[in-house]
Amino acid sequence: MLWAGSRGRHRPPGVVCAGLALALCGLASLAGCGTVESLNPFSGGSNGSGGSAATCPTVAILHPLAQTAVFVPGATPEPISVAFYGILDDVSSHCERDGDAIRATLDVVVIGERGPAARGGTGVDLQYFVAVTGPNQAILSKRSLPVHVAIPADAKRAGVTDHIEETIPLTDGKVGNLNIVLGFQQSPQVVDFYHHFRGR
Repeated sequence: MLWAGSRGRHRPPGVVCAGLALALCGLASLAGCGTVESLNPFSGGSNGSGGSAATCPTVAILHPLAQTAVFVPGATPEPISVAFYGILDDVSSHCERDGDAIRATLDVVVIGERGPAARGGTGVDLQYFVAVTGPNQAILSKRSLPVHVAIPADAKRAGVTDHIEETIPLTDGKVGNLNIVLGFQQSPQVVDFYHHFRGR
């Protein structure tokens, strides 16, 4: 199972959105809706202390997929119909080398924000993906992760930090050939919305 390590959440500090190198822009197709299947599953992570500090693969949030929208059921996808926005605000990483694998720890900051059509509610359920790519941006592994952001009744927005731990095999022993990319799973309705509107 991908990203099977522990996942903890807490309210985040102020953060800055992660950027993405131009070479990865073509990965926007990763946002496809529907069931997300493992193409080359990660091995299960280990929390032991036998590893040594290592350079992480490049880790970035895909800019076109850094936001998403949740609409009122049955409504036309336009700004006035947005109940909630989701924002992938930041990701930090730490890695250790463990033989022919890298143990990666990611802390992903996910923000939920009320939209014009919000009518009460205690929060929003969102879904984002984490994928590992190799040379020529070939997708080696991909996993979809659900996250709930609780928003107090008197607040417009709130956030959580999703903590992920996992082991990534190094097939050729080179960390530099790998990238870890993140983005929201976007339905055709959301893709169309951001094609016609700037969103939040």
